[in-house]
Amino acid sequence: MSSTSDAARAAASGAAGPAVFPASGDASSNAMDAADARTRALPNDPRALLKHLYRVAVDRALPGKILAGHLPPPPRGRTLVIGAGKGGGSMAQAMEAAWPASAPMSGLVITRYGHIPPDYQPRRIEMVEAAHPVPDAAGERAAARMMQLVRDFRPTADDQVICLISGGGSALMPLPAPGLTLADKQAVNRALLASGANIAEMNCVRKHLSAIKGGRLAAACAPAKVLTLMISDVPGDDPQVIASGPTVPDATTCADALAICRRYRIALPPQAVEALERGDWETPKPGDACFDGHEQRIIAAPRQSLLAAAEAARALGLTAHVLSDEIEGVMRHGAEGVGLYRTEMHFLDRKELPDEEEQAAHYSAVAKRAGELGVIIRTLDVGGDKLAAGDDWSAEENPFLGWRGIEVIGIVGIQCVAKRSYFFERRHGVGIFLLRQVRFPQQAQCSAFGGAAFVAGGSIFGR
Repeated sequence: MSSTSDAARAAASGAAGPAVFPASGDASSNAMDAADARTRALPNDPRALLKHLYRVAVDRALPGKILAGHLPPPPRGRTLVIGAGKGGGSMAQAMEAAWPASAPMSGLVITRYGHIPPDYQPRRIEMVEAAHPVPDAAGERAAARMMQLVRDFRPTADDQVICLISGGGSALMPLPAPGLTLADKQAVNRALLASGANIAEMNCVRKHLSAIKGGRLAAACAPAKVLTLMISDVPGDDPQVIASGPTVPDATTCADALAICRRYRIALPPQAVEALERGDWETPKPGDACFDGHEQRIIAAPRQSLLAAAEAARALGLTAHVLSDEIEGVMRHGAEGVGLYRTEMHFLDRKELPDEEEQAAHYSAVAKRAGELGVIIRTLDVGGDKLAAGDDWSAEENPFLGWRGIEVIGIVGIQCVAKRSYFFERRHGVGIFLLRQVRFPQQAQCSAFGGAAFVAGGSIFGR
């Protein structure tokens, strides 16, 4: 049940859910009976079961199925719709479909290239496409137009603003703070993406280098009341972090942003360092009058999709448990680290084994996300019912007691062990330490290193 990122992508492109049968006479009854029979048979068909649970999770995130229930009634005056995100096209489509034709509505929404649903013909909301994850000039122009649009709206007490926000909105609205250029923003964004900073840290920096994020879009809407409808893709579903919170009060500070850049060695233009040190680019804070009467609602989030899939599994008589959907959540609830991070997904269902560079990129990202707390990475665990491609696995009397185990590291040619740990740390920024885990004496003969586990831990993360 960890396919929530797939669910979010499907939501962004307007993917359809399970088939709906027409309600007409005996044909409808027979079709429904057949559908019920197929559903009851799902536990005996793993592939069909997983597809069913996936569709349930996607449906829980589709704007076309959920957005209308969160809309207020049309006001006596006008409605202005603004927004940005990879799900912006689907959200705008759902908004237009749900809003009465007789109620005045106009607006501008920014989405990623290729993310406008093919069956959506915008009528009252203008759609603009821009780049993600590194912003481009189209996004900068669209963000500037959006700010001008809300300033020119000149709302009265009879008007309202509805903001549609989804993941990716931060990169799609790259309006630089005064004195910065788009090239400056692009360079900082690339550095952030490669740094290992988590999304909250990245968006803290983005907010303080922006003229639209961190509540500034809401401030420009004043005195209009703003309803923000959000599809979350961030750990913890914090509205301040989703798309860098353009309509949400920001509790972080210029000092926080500067500290993050120094921690991850993100180079900033001199004028940005000076402005952050002086606090010139501070964001609107909780309690600011510009947010009076505003409301934010998270209408879809990864955990909501996971819970929906779990409930569907339970309805079929299966036992379902939803584990944390991200490392940050584990840490937030008091974990002392990640006790074992399994990596079989990198070795199975492929023709060639991953090389050192590919493994290093993934392990480094995981270790940096775990921060100072540490993570144990089991780099290979195959055998039994899990056999990696790229090697000749001989038949065994008991497959679950032989090849299956990390001692096969030495055999399949993975080089980053013991004697290379220093090289690995210097090259990839994460220390890898060797622990022996020889469970039976004969296993020591399997490779020069016996059993080996990689442990990345301590303050060396992110060097």
